[in-house]
Amino acid sequence: MADTDDTICIAGGTVYDPANGIDGQVRDLWIRGGKIVAAPAVGSAKAARTIDARGLVVMPGGVDIHCHIAGASSNAARLITPEDRRDEANVMRRSPRTRSGSLGTVPSTFTTGYKYAGLGYTTAFDAAVAPLDARHAHQELADTPCLDKGVFILMGNNQYAMECIERDDRQQLTMFIAWLLGAAKGYAPKLVNPGGVEAWKRSPASRGHALDEPAPGYDVTPRTIIREIVAAANELGLPHPAHIHCNQLGMPGNWRTTLATMEALEGRRAHFAHVQFHSYGGGDGEECSMSSRTRELTDYVNSHRNITVDVGQVMFGDALAMTGDGAAAYFWHRLYGRRWYNCDIECEAGCGVTPIEYRRKSVVHALQWAIGLEWFLLVDDPWQVMMSTDHPNGASFWAYPQIIRLLMDREFRREALARVPAAARERSLLLELDREYSLYEIAVITRAAPARALGLAHKGHLGPGADADVVLYTPHDDRAEMFELPRLVIKGGELIVEQGEIRGAPHGDTLCNSPAFDAERLPAVQEWFENHYSLRFANYGAG
Repeated sequence: MADTDDTICIAGGTVYDPANGIDGQVRDLWIRGGKIVAAPAVGSAKAARTIDARGLVVMPGGVDIHCHIAGASSNAARLITPEDRRDEANVMRRSPRTRSGSLGTVPSTFTTGYKYAGLGYTTAFDAAVAPLDARHAHQELADTPCLDKGVFILMGNNQYAMECIERDDRQQLTMFIAWLLGAAKGYAPKLVNPGGVEAWKRSPASRGHALDEPAPGYDVTPRTIIREIVAAANELGLPHPAHIHCNQLGMPGNWRTTLATMEALEGRRAHFAHVQFHSYGGGDGEECSMSSRTRELTDYVNSHRNITVDVGQVMFGDALAMTGDGAAAYFWHRLYGRRWYNCDIECEAGCGVTPIEYRRKSVVHALQWAIGLEWFLLVDDPWQVMMSTDHPNGASFWAYPQIIRLLMDREFRREALARVPAAARERSLLLELDREYSLYEIAVITRAAPARALGLAHKGHLGPGADADVVLYTPHDDRAEMFELPRLVIKGGELIVEQGEIRGAPHGDTLCNSPAFDAERLPAVQEWFENHYSLRFANYGAG
């Protein structure tokens, strides 16, 4: 390594880099050209800058595999919660390095980037974008600083995809998925309540579409949609083949649907989103109206390496339902009496938004909180379970440090559990779980595992060739305090946060996939499009 003005040495830090098997080893990291590079031979190079990391914990930048931070749904959420922006305390002031913005449950684009960076996160994926909304979503993401970002593209209720599945045309479906990802600049297919959103559009009374109940107007079931889209995505070799939001979200007894959905994969790779919301006992034939059935699902995940999950942890306080599952949002609106927004997107998807407050004294809300923690503690391999609050559905991503403390501190967790209703404790498994996460395991579920599940070879680790996204934390017995305020955050070799202060605001990259496809099959898509959409085919793509 020759001398260079941009070479940085992070010296003497205690490094946690699970992707490279490094568990609390004291070592130096070298950065050059925005990348991690191999250490030079002794005496062969000097760094332009040396950062003294002695006594500090060093990890890769965080990777959020599932959040909702851009597009029409985020704007709708901001519009129906104006009180979040009226209070002076909820306004972020402009500094010489930042722009002004608003805080609240769904912060502005600028604030979202700054707050993620302030927690040590450098990459985030918006988990539900309709192709028709992709141009808007990408414009908002371009307005979100400090993060590399991508979007998952909604396909589970796409009418053209369902027609391909109905006539058993796997080749045309595979071509369509590849073309749609490229047109929308998407990263992976997203399935939200497959078939169920189409049912909701046709009948507002529809709520919990069953896995083997045909979608109205089509001779296909959710099980078939899942199987065929996951199979096609795997055949394309996508790094993240499918991101699944199961049917019957939030309904008592839905654990059976979740298990059946996992079985429907037939051994193929897929990721299950916010599994806490899909792990409920109750319903027909059970004594309790709602209980934990996490054990049955985690037993399955523990024996099937093809599956990864993120949790969708609920935390007590204000949240906001923001989902492609309009029927679920409408149910919550009716249940809680809060304002509501709905958008049915032609030929493709839907969207629902409504505010929620999770109350500690509520048995149901306390069960949701406990079931999320059960998922973290019952999945044997942390590489299969990942941090998420389904921001802003279960809580804001700002809650990640508090969740880390709950996972690392058994006594703190027990004290929190003692404050919820007795009925919630009795219907959950949390009291019997003694496991405590280590810093190494925290680095897995917040960094290394999401990067691996997404197929991001340059993220989530600190080996040569990785993006120089590096976070330095000051150790503290209170792990929430430790992770709330990183000492330094470096993005692509640039210092962007120092002890809570923004020092830089880079734009970040858009991460997307554009698989090759048989162009001779595209005219059939165009002909169908011109007959069904309200805009021209040539104007459809995200640009």
